[in-house]
Amino acid sequence: MRSSLTSSPIRPFIIRPFKNTKSICSQPQSSEKPISSESPVSENFPEKITKGSHFSGNPIFPESNTFQPTDLSQTSVISSLLSCRNEPVSAFEYFKRVERRRGFLKSLDTFCVLLHILMKDRESHRYARNLLNHYVSGGSEPTSAAIIDHLIESAKRFDFDLDSRVFSYLLRSYVRADRINDAVECCNGMIERDIIPLLRSMNSVLKALVRRNLIDEAKEFYNKMNLKGLGVDSVTIRVMMRACLKEDTTEEAEKYFRDAKALGVKLDARAYRMVIHALCRKPNLKVACGLVKEMRDMGRVPSRVYTNLIGACVKHGNLTEAFRLKDEMMSCGKPMNVVVATSLMKGYYKQGDLSSALELLDKIKEDGLSPNKVTFAVLIEGCCTNGKVEKGYELYTQMKHMGIKPSVFIVNSLLCGFLKAQLLEEAYKLFDEAVDSGIANVFTYNDLLAWLCKRGKVSEACNLWQKMVSGGVRPSVASYNNMILAHCTVKNMDEAYSVFSEMLEKSVTPNVVTYSVLIDGYFKQGDAERAFDVLDQMENAKISPTDYTSNIIINGLCKAGRTSVAWDKLKKMVEKGFIPKCLTYNSIIDGFVKEDDINSALTVYREMHESGLSPNVVTYTILINGFFQNNEIDLALKMRNEMMNEGLQLDVTAYSSLIYGFCRRRDMESACKLFAELLEVGLSPNTVVYNSMINGFRNLGNMEAALDMHRKMINDGIPCDLQTYTTLIAGLLDEGKLLTASNLYSEMLSKGIEPDIITYTVLINGLYGKGQLENARKIFDEMNRKCLTPNVFIFNTLIAGYFKEGNLQEAFRLHNEMLDKGLVPDDTTYDILVNGKVKGEKSVSGASVS
Repeated sequence: MRSSLTSSPIRPFIIRPFKNTKSICSQPQSSEKPISSESPVSENFPEKITKGSHFSGNPIFPESNTFQPTDLSQTSVISSLLSCRNEPVSAFEYFKRVERRRGFLKSLDTFCVLLHILMKDRESHRYARNLLNHYVSGGSEPTSAAIIDHLIESAKRFDFDLDSRVFSYLLRSYVRADRINDAVECCNGMIERDIIPLLRSMNSVLKALVRRNLIDEAKEFYNKMNLKGLGVDSVTIRVMMRACLKEDTTEEAEKYFRDAKALGVKLDARAYRMVIHALCRKPNLKVACGLVKEMRDMGRVPSRVYTNLIGACVKHGNLTEAFRLKDEMMSCGKPMNVVVATSLMKGYYKQGDLSSALELLDKIKEDGLSPNKVTFAVLIEGCCTNGKVEKGYELYTQMKHMGIKPSVFIVNSLLCGFLKAQLLEEAYKLFDEAVDSGIANVFTYNDLLAWLCKRGKVSEACNLWQKMVSGGVRPSVASYNNMILAHCTVKNMDEAYSVFSEMLEKSVTPNVVTYSVLIDGYFKQGDAERAFDVLDQMENAKISPTDYTSNIIINGLCKAGRTSVAWDKLKKMVEKGFIPKCLTYNSIIDGFVKEDDINSALTVYREMHESGLSPNVVTYTILINGFFQNNEIDLALKMRNEMMNEGLQLDVTAYSSLIYGFCRRRDMESACKLFAELLEVGLSPNTVVYNSMINGFRNLGNMEAALDMHRKMINDGIPCDLQTYTTLIAGLLDEGKLLTASNLYSEMLSKGIEPDIITYTVLINGLYGKGQLENARKIFDEMNRKCLTPNVFIFNTLIAGYFKEGNLQEAFRLHNEMLDKGLVPDDTTYDILVNGKVKGEKSVSGASVS
């Protein structure tokens, strides 16, 4: 039934070019029956509203004389519109002319009537959409609820069939204008009034919410759709899974898929692909492979699904399944692609099979596939990781010849490979090339800087730093940390702290590594107070110490001889939540052992047990050393048995401690048994073990056995060090075997091993004891040439020798030289000078050099 124009229950909305519209809406009644949205909405939405679609623009249609507007009141305009309700185009032309007339005030009633007329003919729907797009994009009021109410009421008043598509157009206009909150409000208003929105329109709202990362709001909207029984489709499920993947809640994404599948929702290939992607991230490769089988049965498995799944299998170490999927993919008529091939190459090299990765590269080339930058990056990284840096560089050269510009990742991989292989010339050449070509970044500089700094090459590191800064590369916190480490390594703490201060000046925020390296440096220098000052700075900066930092503090205090302080500090740390590791307890036990406080060491050992932490080989080795130092042999052996009862196998260091202890007690029988046992269990004695055995035999005067050990040491390829030669030379000189001693000395020098003050003392004293004063003097002169200052013992030996020969002038000259070198003569010196003899004629040639 048509309503009278003068009896409208809704007060009109005056729309002034659809901006700043004043709403004075009354409360209309809603439609009694749900309005269906089954009729499809045209997809022909324009990407943007053209000038011809604007109310204020030129008419879309040519001017006609159908209407000559004179009365511009709302009632008159609506009457005119209704008079051509079956001619939407004419109604639209009339409206376009009227709106340009002075005195015309657009109202929401007029707007809604025009929309209803335009919805009567599918050809004029696009004008309805344009009207709504323009209206919504202008940010106009009234609210979506008011528009919905007016559309419903005007349909009732003027006897229009209420077409639900107009509401969907309105909803999608809000989405298009990025007015997401209004879109949600519009959709809620439609549902509350029993207007069923098109699923496509609701999906557009969901997409907009997820696109703006309004994930909770999207889930709430989805739940409301389900609660009202509005249904979902494959697009809905894809949108919700994408929302879950944004939050990395892969299990929830999988649940959306499973639930939809259980409800009988027809899921498309894109939905399958997305859930498989989620399962690959989880990872749940078994379920993912099962879904691929379902897709294959439906005859719709895109290559991209196989590509992603094969990559996931490789990533998680399941190379067998990766190759099975590759074969399945190819059997389905989908050719191998470069992404799959690259994944399989990575799988090979991760399993240590670099040759198969390189063979696969050759095969894909034969098949006409061109490797890309990622392929080369994977293979070059594999070569460098597996110690084949030369092959990596060959691939690098191939890549450049193919016109592929190397990435910084490739350059950095190759640089680290060269450095690891000690190929410094090649490393610097590659680095310079990367800098010149503009590829190098701060990580490239940091790789080279870290290598230099860890090896204490401070000068080279400083030069590189200057090159980095002058090249416009801003040092990172890692760059500063490397430079601080370099100065700490050479114990130049003033420079280390200077770099730290510069870091603060440049507004580079230090991290826990920065502070830890500085603290460790100060402790190693023996400056515990400065170490604690840096710790205070770190805590003031609100940076919590890591376990690494805590262990540095404990170990530093122990090395500084403040083990009791370290023990108290550890107790306080534990109260704050620090969980000590075996390393922590070992530092404290070792500290007490070195301070000859074996009882405290055992107390810590027992507390370690009580805390539920099992001692390791290092713990037992420290205690065995301590017991030997305190001559507690039975306790040392008991500790060894306890260690073996715990199922711990002695390592070389543990055997070394036991052998050293027995050699020190001159119990070479027990030492030899342990040496034989060490060989039987498949361990190889190191230099320390051999030195203990050689020194043990030497102390017993058994130089034949000591020399046999030396020969065995050389035959086994174990390097001899200065202590080895010094011990052997001392023993041979004691026995008067000067030629053999001289040969060993020459052998030592030929290996580039330089004698120290102890070696020179042994040589000079041994030669003097065997009447070889002139040869002893030659050794003394050699020391002076090498700018090594002889000790008082050496001067005393030579002064005594010249006194014996009656060369008092040379004896007193040596005394004066000793004074000139800042040495203080001892009682022996004055006994020689006053009495003409060494006190008691005591020879020191039997002194141990161990």
